[in-house]
Order: sequence, then C-alpha cells, then structure tokens
Amino acid sequence: MIRLTVMYNLEPFVDEDEFLEWRMGDHEKSNNSRPGVMRTSFSMGKTGYMLDSAPPYKFITTADWPDMAAFEADFHDPDYQVKMDEWKKMLKDPLFIVSEIMLEEDKSREMSK
Repeated sequence: MIRLTVMYNLEPFVDEDEFLEWRMGDHEKSNNSRPGVMRTSFSMGKTGYMLDSAPPYKFITTADWPDMAAFEADFHDPDYQVKMDEWKKMLKDPLFIVSEIMLEEDKSREMSK
C-alpha cells in the first residue's frame, strides 16, 4: 500500500475556520472520490514528543492507494496537479512524503467489541 502524507501550516492570509470548513467538507469529498484512494485522514497536531515547543506542522493529511501504479496514475494526473497548484497556495512550508506501508495493524475492531 502507498501512503501520501502531507504536513503543512497555513499561510498567514488564510482564515483557519474557513479552511477547516472547506478541508473537512468539499475537499474531503474530493479526496475520497479520487481514483484508487482507499482511505484518507486529516489531523491537527496538538503536541510533540521531545519538542520544547509546538510541532513544526499544524495539519497532517494522509491518503492511501493500493500500489504505486494507482498512486502515480491518480496523483500525477495533469488535471489534478492544476488543482493542487491552487490548493498549495494556501499552504506554508508543505512537506509531501510518499511511503510504502510495510506493516499495518488495526486493533480498533477489537476495541469496539
């Protein structure tokens, strides 16, 4: 499985409340409807381990695809990249990491019983 992790802050001109409404509404629907996307998440950093201050990134988005071919076909689609160029204007210091999930365990189903 391939995971895209994007860590970022907002540019000073971006209203955080408006961003959150868009990010958890229309943009999340868009993310989840992308070809091949299996799962997405959106988080807000609260504290950091071994940090003397707040984490360097406030927001974290992840999206998972079944394999690299599916990721590349979707993420590198020229029309999608045009949209990404617009979205990235809101982001300050974004970091994009593409990783291969080597092992993943989900104990949430056991906990809900």
